Amino acid sequence: MIQALNVTKKFDKIVAVDNVSATIKNGNVFGLIGTNGAGKSTFLRMASGILKPDSGSIKIDDKEVFDNVEAKNKFFYISDEQFFFSNCTPEDMKNYYKTIYKNFDVDRYKKLMKSFNLDEKRKIKTFSKGMKKQVSVICGVCAKTDYLFCDETFDGLDPVVRQAVKSLFAQDIEDRNLTPVIASHNLRELEDICDNIGLLHRGGMLLSKDLEELKLDIHKVQIVFKDGVDKDVFNKLSIMKTESRGSLNVFTIKGNREDINSYLASLEPVFFEMLPLSLEEIFIAETEGIGYDIKSLII
Repeated sequence: MIQALNVTKKFDKIVAVDNVSATIKNGNVFGLIGTNGAGKSTFLRMASGILKPDSGSIKIDDKEVFDNVEAKNKFFYISDEQFFFSNCTPEDMKNYYKTIYKNFDVDRYKKLMKSFNLDEKRKIKTFSKGMKKQVSVICGVCAKTDYLFCDETFDGLDPVVRQAVKSLFAQDIEDRNLTPVIASHNLRELEDICDNIGLLHRGGMLLSKDLEELKLDIHKVQIVFKDGVDKDVFNKLSIMKTESRGSLNVFTIKGNREDINSYLASLEPVFFEMLPLSLEEIFIAETEGIGYDIKSLII
């Protein structure tokens, strides 16, 4: 289990991560999402022991990560900006990782390199961005660590390879209880793989919840009232966002689905229905609630 407690990191006057706490359970896929500059990459760099928190702590299996080799042996970090040794080949990286991770699976590495149609003797500097990501992912799963930290790992991968990578993660979760922690802007990519979501904004954690629980707590409602909008709706319900399309009103509402459904039905509207929200829509609704919306960006 990974535990972050009141973690803060500053760069001069910039607060990159501000008093963040989170618990990441074993065997779950944790998606770290957030606005640009929210602190996702900084959080992962602290979790991987590259950066030391200015205050607070990050522990992996009850061990402080920073400057702790035992804790660092438990994870593999795939950064957004790929780093490889100068003029090296995938084979060189495989041999290097073998010296660090005792359980590195060489046979699986060879099979995956063949499956992804990658030449292990070709210079990595001649690879495309997506091919470099594939090499990192293959080395990451073959290291057989308990945790895999992924910073924008799906960026640059074509749709077929993205699905293949997700399948690799799913296989290792089932076979050996792997715990991937994935930071990404592409919410649609995370929606079908994540069990839990942490939403960062301006360095702080807005929420950290089970994805299914999060979806059950926020709803989109389309409703047509008999005599225009009933003003009591805004007092009785926690409405995060409203839109009007003629007589049709679209509300984003936080709360218990049954309670919302029961109350709206009691108003005897001409029509209403409750619709599920995508992770992207939930992200927009939550961040708009604290003033981060498209209107503020374009005006």
